[in-house]
Amino acid sequence: MTPPSRPGNKADRDTLRLSMTTAGCGPAEIAAEMRARFRMRPREAWRHAHGWTLQETAERISVLPGYSIAADASLVGKWEKWPGPSSRRPSVPVLLATAAVMGCTAQDLLDLEDYQALPEQDLRVLRAPAQTTPLLAATARIPTAPLPPERPEDAVRSAAGESAVWAQWAETTNVGEIALEQIHADVRALAQDYLTGDAIELFRQARAARDRVFGLLEGHQPPGTTADLYVAAGYLCGLLAWISSDLGNLRAADTQGRTAWLCAEMAGQNDLRAWVASTRSKVAFWDGRLRDAIQHARRGASSRPGGTVGALLACQEADAWSKLGAVDETQTALRRADEAREHPGQDAIGGIFSCPPGRQENYAAGAHLRIESYAEALTEADSALAHLRAQPVRAYGTEAQIHISRATALVGIGHPEGVLPALAPVLAMPPEQRLDPITKRVVELGDLLARDRAARGAAASAARRALHDWCLDSAPRHLALSPRQGAN
Repeated sequence: MTPPSRPGNKADRDTLRLSMTTAGCGPAEIAAEMRARFRMRPREAWRHAHGWTLQETAERISVLPGYSIAADASLVGKWEKWPGPSSRRPSVPVLLATAAVMGCTAQDLLDLEDYQALPEQDLRVLRAPAQTTPLLAATARIPTAPLPPERPEDAVRSAAGESAVWAQWAETTNVGEIALEQIHADVRALAQDYLTGDAIELFRQARAARDRVFGLLEGHQPPGTTADLYVAAGYLCGLLAWISSDLGNLRAADTQGRTAWLCAEMAGQNDLRAWVASTRSKVAFWDGRLRDAIQHARRGASSRPGGTVGALLACQEADAWSKLGAVDETQTALRRADEAREHPGQDAIGGIFSCPPGRQENYAAGAHLRIESYAEALTEADSALAHLRAQPVRAYGTEAQIHISRATALVGIGHPEGVLPALAPVLAMPPEQRLDPITKRVVELGDLLARDRAARGAAASAARRALHDWCLDSAPRHLALSPRQGAN
């Protein structure tokens, strides 16, 4: 048997508000009935009379002309509870702003508990005649006798007390230094783990971490801490964009990329701007928007970032030019990547947000293949493998693409019989590691084998069959055929 709902729950409030509105009652009558029936404090009753959530109320207060109040859902809830436990005293401007958005007076938002707990200086301001107190433009009657005029020395002390109260609020924060340090450590760990881990599981972890950071940003913290949280949110959305594209959902990846860019702008952080631009360039490339890919890469480079992202951005521009068949532009961009590699700097995050030599050479090999510089592609691929094998952590996606580049280059120089041996590590990959970019590279290789006149023998035919079967058991295909759609 379902237990009866608690009186005053949302269903009860909605029913009461609808019934009274239908009967022609206004917010004041509804708020009074809410207080009587559900024993609510006046500020909460007025909010429910309008049918607003805490966040909706906060947004209305924050944008009210003539006031500069940074409200959020948590603060509104604490103002409503005051002077009870876990509450915060609403200042005079807060009371006046709340009254203005509610369409009532400050008096309507106060009860006996409030009057007994409010400081004398607040009562003095609230009881002042509206025509002599600018703050009272949104309020009216409080039928009590005015207090005597405030003496100058009392006004000085009151003003100091008000500033002290505001300073106490300003220095409060919902995230401390240790928590912030842990957030950035989690971001670095996720970016590193993605090189070798399961894409869907890491997507879930990155999504949960992003939600935690978004939740903190909805609270209150010093501006410097807010900027740090935006940096973390930007890298997490960038990681979600990268994973989404690797799982074959380019539309979702593009959305994550736009949000990551917003975070970078809010943080004002050039390195984050560059990495987000790199991520968006990658998404645009695989989506066939090659001019967009070039523009994103150039936009990232224009922010003059540190670390290794400059080399990656130049490689991505070369990748897009090569797909367009622009040989000179491709080679120019590859030279810029080589120049950037000479002064790499230190990456703040690392992992997927880094471009070591093996990754750069992998991009270079792919670009050379598209402009049919097969010998140069083979040289770059061999060098990339050597660099990758010297690394303590080997990114399986990069390594797979290098093997594919080697196999493709062998076809290009007239040795299709070398394709299957070169692809052996790729063909042995488990399905969950066969991400969308790798699968697309395999399809391109199969198409090349089908077109190449020299690749007509038994070895080439066996390679085409193996590639076709391999693609049927890829991670994006498994995701599309399964009910686990949350990774998009």
